[in-house]
Amino acid sequence: MAETAAVSTGAEGGEAVPHPLQRKWTFWFDNLSKSKQGAAWGASLRQVYTFDTVEEFWCLHDQIFQPSKLPANADFHCFKTGIEPKWEDPECANGGKWSITCKQRAALDDMWLETLMALIGEQFDESEEICGVVASVRPRQDKLALWTKAANNEAVQMTIGRKWKEILDINEKISYSFHDDSKRDKSSRGGRYNL
Repeated sequence: MAETAAVSTGAEGGEAVPHPLQRKWTFWFDNLSKSKQGAAWGASLRQVYTFDTVEEFWCLHDQIFQPSKLPANADFHCFKTGIEPKWEDPECANGGKWSITCKQRAALDDMWLETLMALIGEQFDESEEICGVVASVRPRQDKLALWTKAANNEAVQMTIGRKWKEILDINEKISYSFHDDSKRDKSSRGGRYNL
């Protein structure tokens, strides 16, 4: 039995037909170490590329968007197109994020890829509640955060958190923090929900 090709061929067998995703996604980049002193948060945030096919995703991921290739204090974001990775975005304003810390850069790369595949493959039952994911490279420990829309809906957040742990195949604790809590108290480290 022959293996199925990643790209199917057209009716005449000549032109490759891409595999469309259910929705468009956008990669963003932010290099916090290059921010000018006194600049507003997000001043260095840049929209990089929007994709909507499996083939575009793999090309981008394999060539560019791996956290291990980032300098310290930089972030990669992958959000649904139309949602900016900012607390101020209307889709994120009442939300929060599930977070996990990573001690090894290779683990961050693996968890980033698994999360991206789950998002673009629509593996979450509550996929409409998810805004996107952020990989943050830091000098001491890296982080991965899954942003969601409705922080106060504990049942939905717990469902998303459990599914994310299953996708990542981890036993480590993950915690959920409300964006409102983080805005008010930047030193706030505890989560409202924990798994």
